[in-house]
Amino acid sequence: MAIIEGFRVQNYRSLKDITLGRLWNQQNKKPLTPLVAVIGKNGVGKSTLFDAFGFLADALRVGVEEACDLKQRGGFYRLRSFGNNESIRFEVYYRESPNERPITYELSIAPDSKGRPFVEEERLRQRRKGQKQTGQPYSFLNLRGGKGEAWAGEESFEGENASRVPVELTDSRKLGIATLGALKEHPRIAKFRSFLENWYLSYFTPDAARSLPMAGPQKHLNIHGDNLGNVVQFMERDHKEKFQSILDRIARKIPGIFKIDTKKTEDGRLLLRFNDRGFNDPFLAQQMSDGTLKLFAYMLLLEDPEPPPFICIEEPENGLYHKLLDSLATEFRTHATGKKNSAQIFVTTHQPYFVDALSPAETWILEKNPQGFSTVRRASDDSIVKGMVEEGLPLGSLWYSDYLDAR
Repeated sequence: MAIIEGFRVQNYRSLKDITLGRLWNQQNKKPLTPLVAVIGKNGVGKSTLFDAFGFLADALRVGVEEACDLKQRGGFYRLRSFGNNESIRFEVYYRESPNERPITYELSIAPDSKGRPFVEEERLRQRRKGQKQTGQPYSFLNLRGGKGEAWAGEESFEGENASRVPVELTDSRKLGIATLGALKEHPRIAKFRSFLENWYLSYFTPDAARSLPMAGPQKHLNIHGDNLGNVVQFMERDHKEKFQSILDRIARKIPGIFKIDTKKTEDGRLLLRFNDRGFNDPFLAQQMSDGTLKLFAYMLLLEDPEPPPFICIEEPENGLYHKLLDSLATEFRTHATGKKNSAQIFVTTHQPYFVDALSPAETWILEKNPQGFSTVRRASDDSIVKGMVEEGLPLGSLWYSDYLDAR
């Protein structure tokens, strides 16, 4: 399982400069856990941090200029931190598997002479085999303004045997990993591209899930959740031996539901049906509550036989009964094991009942400094909080009682 060990954002709205976890030049820091939760008051930057991950995924898909305009971001100058003329920068420090050397991806975005955002700098680097952790990683992709060099193959070597290839992109607003990652000559770039393009950021809306999609199996849940029935149909077709047990497990985790199935209509649409205890006839998705549909979508996402490597969910508690939140957090942790066929899960929340199920190492506290920019710290870095949790006090209760506030 690939896992992000560290993430840094600079000059992105309120995120002037924050780092979560470990970076290549901060090896004294502990890496991010398979389950990561960011908590904080309204307006401290939780949604902005969620959107920073979304921006990277969008930049790979459509380029940095269009990514700046998507999802009501308002363009580059609205994204760049207020009163700042520096570039927007991202750094992802991740590992393909526990036994592989970590890779660092760095992206810098700035305006060109016409004020249009372009890829100022893009770099992928990794330490060579046997290289000390104190040494600087070796760049196997290094581009400035769409021009630079890439090193082919699984390994890079300095000297006359280096398989170095000059690179010049036709559009400096597109990411180099989008182009080079499609070539078999660059397997390490391809791995990172695949990792990034398979991120799942949930923009789930119950109204979208209530739509009636055309029948037809679909392998994965989309970001809005309007293909719930299609994913169920796919699992029924391609995982027939596991299908009913999967739906049974999901149904047991949704209060009042004992069976879930689908029915194809005469006009080729797909009905998702929920059988409620006490009623002979099933209810359709259009009749179910927002919370039930959301919980079903999350459970279906976690049951994916080929899950995305990184799942990002903003405020999963919305619309859910508070006593379900402890179970939901436990489900997330059970899935985010760091092992094969699991996903790293990143959530933002302001619900203490959800935080009660978390450990201090999994929990990051986002706050605003006097200048109006976000700061972040790990709950486990506070020895008092860590000691109180070890004594049996729930973390969410400590947060509710202001023990997690900066002192």
